[in-house]
Amino acid sequence: MAIVRPSVPADIPAQRQLWQLAFGDDGAYVDNFYTAYYRPERVLVLEEAGAVRAMTAWFDTAFVVPGRGEFRAAYLYAVATHPERRGRGLAGELLARADGFFRTWDILAVTTVPAEPSLHNFFGGNGFRECFVHGQFRYDRPSAPAPAEGELESLSPAAYAALREERLAGRAHIALSPEVMAYQAGACALAPGGGLYALDTPRGRAALCAEGMGDGSLLVKELLCPPGELENILARLPALLPRWSGLYRTPDGDIPFGMLKWLDPALDRAWDWSSAAYLGLAFD
Repeated sequence: MAIVRPSVPADIPAQRQLWQLAFGDDGAYVDNFYTAYYRPERVLVLEEAGAVRAMTAWFDTAFVVPGRGEFRAAYLYAVATHPERRGRGLAGELLARADGFFRTWDILAVTTVPAEPSLHNFFGGNGFRECFVHGQFRYDRPSAPAPAEGELESLSPAAYAALREERLAGRAHIALSPEVMAYQAGACALAPGGGLYALDTPRGRAALCAEGMGDGSLLVKELLCPPGELENILARLPALLPRWSGLYRTPDGDIPFGMLKWLDPALDRAWDWSSAAYLGLAFD
């Protein structure tokens, strides 16, 4: 019989093995989770015959909906099943039974970012629906960038979280605590030039999160600009962020990105599923 429970520290070696088998992430990336964010209750595991066979980590976030309030939300991360146990519905059982823990903890919504398109169907079969979108674009870097204008200001996780909320005011979005942002900061620090930044513009400060990619370049995985400042910022970035690939993400787009499941039936009925919200900074 399968048991679903919050993890204990003794489970960490099995969790790390599952993480490596499922996603291929290197030691430093996984180390960052256990150093910056892990607590035993922040990983739920499915155990069979005394062995951990499936797991999901989760981040404690808030779904901010203008005019309706803030709702505590669990963002699922690193959902994994041991390769020898795949195809038996263990991940689905884990997700279904995790909802009971979340309700006990007064969590009203669960979000996730499927790692690949096919997984949208898997999560859809477990009660999730499409909700979050973003845009991913490429800026054609000039061969000779203009001289740097101003400088990128490195921000603490708390300062970035606060600036992020300023820039996302009035938009339905997932808010991230300084503790969650500390995990993102650790991921950014794994690549030269990566980080959480602010950039001054004539209309206010922009927020920018730069993280490393597999080829050694940087992805600007979140760019939150004051109105009318996007082109100005893009023109400045090649000189300010020399390792930037030219790829950047903003809240303005229509690419399906994340999914939502309300755990409160009344909230589910009241939600306009034709609308879209912004999750951003998924740890993908």
